[in-house]
Amino acid sequence: MKPSELQAVLNDLIEQWESEVVEFKQEGDSYAIASIGKYFSALSNEANLRGLESAWFVLGVNNKTHAIVGTDYGIDNQRLMGLKHQIAQGLKPSSSFKDIHIVQTPQGQRVVMFQIPAAPRGMPIAWNDICYGRNGDSLSGLSITKQDEIRGQGAAEDWSAVPCKNADISHLDSAALQRAREILAANQKDADRKQACLALSATELLDKLELRVGEHITRAALLLLGKPLVTPLLSPFVAELTWKLEGPERNYEHFAPPFLLNTSLLYQKIRNLRLSFLPPGQLIPVDVPKYDQTIVLEALHNCIAHQDYRACERVLVIERSAELELSNAGAFYDGEPLDYVLGTRTPRRYRNKVLAQAMEALRMMDTLGFGIREVMFRGQARRYLPLPDFDLSDPAHVTLTLAGRFIDENYSRALLLNQDMPLVDTVALDRVQKHLPIDAVAVQSLRKRDLVEGRKTALHVSVKIADVTDQKAQYIRNRSQGDEHYRKLILDYLDKFHQASLRQLQEMLHPLLPQILDDKQKLTKIRNLLTWLRDKELIRAEGPKKNAIWRSAKPDKNS
Repeated sequence: MKPSELQAVLNDLIEQWESEVVEFKQEGDSYAIASIGKYFSALSNEANLRGLESAWFVLGVNNKTHAIVGTDYGIDNQRLMGLKHQIAQGLKPSSSFKDIHIVQTPQGQRVVMFQIPAAPRGMPIAWNDICYGRNGDSLSGLSITKQDEIRGQGAAEDWSAVPCKNADISHLDSAALQRAREILAANQKDADRKQACLALSATELLDKLELRVGEHITRAALLLLGKPLVTPLLSPFVAELTWKLEGPERNYEHFAPPFLLNTSLLYQKIRNLRLSFLPPGQLIPVDVPKYDQTIVLEALHNCIAHQDYRACERVLVIERSAELELSNAGAFYDGEPLDYVLGTRTPRRYRNKVLAQAMEALRMMDTLGFGIREVMFRGQARRYLPLPDFDLSDPAHVTLTLAGRFIDENYSRALLLNQDMPLVDTVALDRVQKHLPIDAVAVQSLRKRDLVEGRKTALHVSVKIADVTDQKAQYIRNRSQGDEHYRKLILDYLDKFHQASLRQLQEMLHPLLPQILDDKQKLTKIRNLLTWLRDKELIRAEGPKKNAIWRSAKPDKNS
């Protein structure tokens, strides 16, 4: 803008004064970057909600008197350019100022006007992972209602269906196109139809997969079939998968399109050792790979299909010594994971419908929710390994963890001995081995099958499984002897030694209590035993509560 135009904009802003999309500050050269970042988030989000292209953050105007006082902020132009980079680093999704304008008023005052773009449709802007907004002229956290309003803007829009007008057939990978033809041909039973699929031109193939809009190819086409160098055509959105190795050894690698081919390359980076466990009554152990390719690719393809690409993030695959963690941007779409595991839900909508349908046609996934249930959960159960875990605690991401180790071999033995076990019981038994709570109905079902016993808060392998699997000793260590047994031990101790501290009683009882209890639960149980004996006036405590000495309530024979 020309100087006269900038002066007119400044005058208009001052005349309208502060609102949810304008902020004035008098501060000089030392105004904190963190404060600017917070205002960027707030003003950008509010501009989005009001349908405006820009919001304004202005330095050099007294926010009480409305007078132009000038500022020396950013006199060094290089510093102002550096500020753009610093602010962009803290914003998510990445953004920066539309422009930074310097206004010299007729009176000689210098004003800095930061022009802030409105947040993109469907994506609230966060500063250091916190979304800010305005409450009147005050800075505050962006309310849940406003966040939902912004996120809901893109709900009806299929990001993957948008045509890339700068892309054409030359941007597609020939090997990926040929692989797509072969997959479509393999789906055909008739020989002529197989040959027809193999003979499809690139344009005909895209049309068959519904990856073209008019003469233009879609974003979905670039993700699945594009050459690795097509990512600038999708900018500012990110089309990248990242494998990262964590632990004593560290490594990483990024994978660009074509995802039809490169998800298999990513899988090959994973260190897939073999695990063994000994089935009951056998001398030869069962060997299974840590990770099954079908399960891993099903999970990875789900990440690609359901990724919220508007968040401008990578799909992450983090490999640790005992687990594989896959994470994509965006909340779990349409329902909850357990709905699909138990077969109680069929998806009604898709975040990236065109992408998902093309991936189904290319046999990368299904669009009816069977993949989670049949491939991932039943697949892990058939391998006698812990079931996948979904973490939805972060509303902006879905994280799936695949175990690469046995947690409790008795769980694996139970699956081996109960091959007809309903998936709902397998899920419940998996939660038992992970010491996670299960509801009363699930407990009752497992008890009917003699798979678990113990209190609901401390379930463990049952005597039936222990007998069958030669785990009797472990069963005895896990089984409670009954409170009366432990109370008698306490009374016998006090009769023999006349007194005891809590620590001394712990040393006696700790190794005798069920191993299924952790240290905290064991201490709570000992305290409950002492309380019961005291209430029955069989023992008494002397001294301060923390350092009390316990004695028998019977008369001391030595007194």
